[in-house]
Amino acid sequence: MSLVIQEHARARLITDGPDPRLVPVELRYDPEDPETVQVRLPGGVDWAFALDLLERGLRSPATRDDIGIWPCGRAQLVVELHAKDGVAVFQFDKAPFIRFLSQIRARTPKRPAAARTTRPAPAGAAATEAEATATRA
Repeated sequence: MSLVIQEHARARLITDGPDPRLVPVELRYDPEDPETVQVRLPGGVDWAFALDLLERGLRSPATRDDIGIWPCGRAQLVVELHAKDGVAVFQFDKAPFIRFLSQIRARTPKRPAAARTTRPAPAGAAATEAEATATRA
């Protein structure tokens, strides 16, 4: 039986406009796919990336393929998605991500360093779809 770990957060979609748009997101971790985390946006937009990318991105800039994650000050986190149709930049409070990772560590066995693989996760057209979803909200 797989116990999926979920955490809710709010993202600020950074745009050229004067004010960022707030977007509710759901962070998901399924022990059946232990090296991947998912972020679900409204409108059924999902994107996934390596768990170790998120762990590294909370401490220092980390990039893999089309996804960049880095801290912004002490309390913020920036996630940048590159798709063929454009770029989407989201700013989050770090606290939900820290809680999310704490839940993962508490409920899953410790991963040996050799098992921490780095496989790319598809970003697809998530950036464009996320911006369209936020614009409709």
